[in-house]
Amino acid sequence: MIYRNLGKTGLEVSQLGFGCMRFPLNSKNTDDINEDLAIEMLRQAIDHGVNYIDTAYPYHGYGFGSKEGGASEPLVAKALQNGYREKVVLATKLPSWIIESREDMDYYLDYQLNRLQTRQIDCYLVHAVNKTFWEKLLNNGILDFLDQAKGDGRIKHAGFSFHDDCKTFKKVIDAYNWDLCQIQYNYLDHDFQAGDEGLQYAYDRRIGVVIMEPLRGGALI
Repeated sequence: MIYRNLGKTGLEVSQLGFGCMRFPLNSKNTDDINEDLAIEMLRQAIDHGVNYIDTAYPYHGYGFGSKEGGASEPLVAKALQNGYREKVVLATKLPSWIIESREDMDYYLDYQLNRLQTRQIDCYLVHAVNKTFWEKLLNNGILDFLDQAKGDGRIKHAGFSFHDDCKTFKKVIDAYNWDLCQIQYNYLDHDFQAGDEGLQYAYDRRIGVVIMEPLRGGALI
């Protein structure tokens, strides 16, 4: 396995991470995860050197418009029992689209800590940032929340995942002392959303960059 420094975090993470958005299912219900097979997959990846595990509040739920948390976080918690939690960098995300107040941020973080059965989340990302969500989050105190959550130890590193244009990406980057960001990027769509320009902008500021959809949802295969 090849490892890389994740920006200025001091973390050494595997070049290949494990995204927990699409586990095998027992049925057509997205929350009906085949737990035995999913846990086997996760642990096999960790045993072979993968140490960056990425989940989120809505994964394996009823869509990003729902307030109901998905089944991914509890499944990941089960997979990371028996010593596996200590072997990985665990990332999850604040569901930005359902945040209506500063109190909501603490509520969902504490709920996720409980679901993941961990005292600290290594990399906590503000999920699916775009113009609309970002302005609302700013007005509700997201920067104070991140400072407090890092200060009290509930999260170790703060970041955001992004879906908008490069101008907005730079605006978000400049708003906070981020540790990492997550962008959609692949060989075909290198000028899409943050793109090459955003990637370089984050790199120049020593912000770790995590890539999502590197195979374009499987289409590049």
